[in-house]
Amino acid sequence: MKLYSSVFSLRIASALLLMFACVCAHAEEELERLQSDSALTLGGVLQATFERDPRQPLLQAGAGAVAARDKHASALLPGAPAVNLNHQTDVIGSGRNLREWGATLEFPVWLPGQKTAREAVAREARSGLDAGRAGLLLDAAGRLREAFWDVAMSRNAAELAARRAQTALALEQDVERRQQAGELAKTDVMLAKNETLQAQAAQLRAEAELKHAEHRWWMLTGLKSIPMQGDEKQAGEAQADDNHPLLAPSARRVALMREERNLVKVERRENPQLLLSARHDRGAFDNAFDNSVGVAVRIPLDAEVRSAPMMARAEMDLAQALTEHEQRRLELLTAMHEAEHNLEVTRRELVLVEEQNSLAQENLNLARKAFTLGETDLVHLMRVQALAFEAERALQNSRIQLQWDIARYNQAAGVLP
Repeated sequence: MKLYSSVFSLRIASALLLMFACVCAHAEEELERLQSDSALTLGGVLQATFERDPRQPLLQAGAGAVAARDKHASALLPGAPAVNLNHQTDVIGSGRNLREWGATLEFPVWLPGQKTAREAVAREARSGLDAGRAGLLLDAAGRLREAFWDVAMSRNAAELAARRAQTALALEQDVERRQQAGELAKTDVMLAKNETLQAQAAQLRAEAELKHAEHRWWMLTGLKSIPMQGDEKQAGEAQADDNHPLLAPSARRVALMREERNLVKVERRENPQLLLSARHDRGAFDNAFDNSVGVAVRIPLDAEVRSAPMMARAEMDLAQALTEHEQRRLELLTAMHEAEHNLEVTRRELVLVEEQNSLAQENLNLARKAFTLGETDLVHLMRVQALAFEAERALQNSRIQLQWDIARYNQAAGVLP
């Protein structure tokens, strides 16, 4: 029964090996391997990542909107002037040869405090654009950090998987020699062969995951190279104030909505109009034309039918901005807490896995000596060897995870790489 199980496992491992070989061969054709470049840094790659961000058109459109607000606030008139032309005759009517031509220029006039309010709106809009650009840059830095450490973790997994496959192959060759010498049974050879195939299948899976991580890096940065080192120094204590790059955009939007509300209070009524008119007319039975000019002022009155919906909309926009800002603050506080706690846990875990790995490697050395001397069987050696590889994997992962958590802490603190 044990022999049948070993043969069945051997066939399954062979099928997996063939399948992953095909997958990885196809992936190798599609994507070149990333090259480590000692001259590259995460900070240097960040600008390329930021320029490739698909949200760049939003920044460009925002810059256009800010320029429009500036132009509106600095204009000589609060609105566009208008020309009104008119002609009147009594051809259809009394028929007494009445003729009249007229032209009127209409100029809107600034309301008291309107120009100052519009200038304040324009300033806050520009500050919001700058804050949005800084927030987008920090977001790009976060995605860059995740992509870099994903590649680092995948590379480590691929290297460990390759070492495991090499070790399994060496053990298989040693078992075959001892079987040929009559020291071990044929079933031991099959067990060792099965372990080799499983290790090679795991290596192919790790290589596939590495290629996926490298492809994500390439799609994010557009680069076929990656920094050799990405270690960061831990930033100081993070502060979730309105100057934080993640909070600044929403804080500036709150300020903009307040200025918009102030502007609505000023613009509760329409702008007054200054009208300059000229008239060229001839009365009934007159032979001569009369020329005259006139000045008029149009002063709209305040009415809630106009101002109430505007004020309600301004209050709603401000409330939405305040809500979004508070939600972002709570999310940032949560992210800061999690980043700090994860960093502390990883540091403690690293101490434990270092000791665990030391014990596992020492146990593996003893098990190998015992197997060579014939004191233990192959199953025991393979079990101890698997535990040793798992301990080494945990150690390497913890070391990388520590640097990854430092990067995440810095990201939560709003610090660029």
